[in-house]
Amino acid sequence: MDRKPAVGFPRAVTTVEHPENLYRGRGPVIAMDVLGVQEVLPSDTPVVLLRESNGERMLPIFIGLTEAKAIGLAMAGQDPPRPMTHDLMATLLETFSVSVEQVVVTELRERTFFAEVTLRGPVGIEVVSARPSDAIALAVRTGAKVFVEEEVIQEAGFVPPPN
Repeated sequence: MDRKPAVGFPRAVTTVEHPENLYRGRGPVIAMDVLGVQEVLPSDTPVVLLRESNGERMLPIFIGLTEAKAIGLAMAGQDPPRPMTHDLMATLLETFSVSVEQVVVTELRERTFFAEVTLRGPVGIEVVSARPSDAIALAVRTGAKVFVEEEVIQEAGFVPPPN
């Protein structure tokens, strides 16, 4: 892999040496659309639902209530009375001329999803490790593309039955 630790950042951040290829992970990635947030009964556990942009496969990711609310409000175009954490993050990034280029759900390990957020700013491209729920909440606020590694979709995705 062509990554090296970024100077002055936590170890979860890496600098990409080949910016023309933003994601240099283990395998191919699939573009996904964020369909929304639902609650799974009977536990009322929130899940964010992603659908393959050019296909039928879907990927449910269980998330926390706060992140579900943040994603739902942003997708509905509703502004909370006070900025939420993800609104603050989006504002901070914009203030410092940093754009969110993409979000990639990179792996599923021991029933836990992992993600990376690719940022482009004055010093170049940086890749930051994140929880998928936070990464998706940031993506829906900034219009960033969402991708999932093919291997993750194969492991946890499904094709919904025909209507």
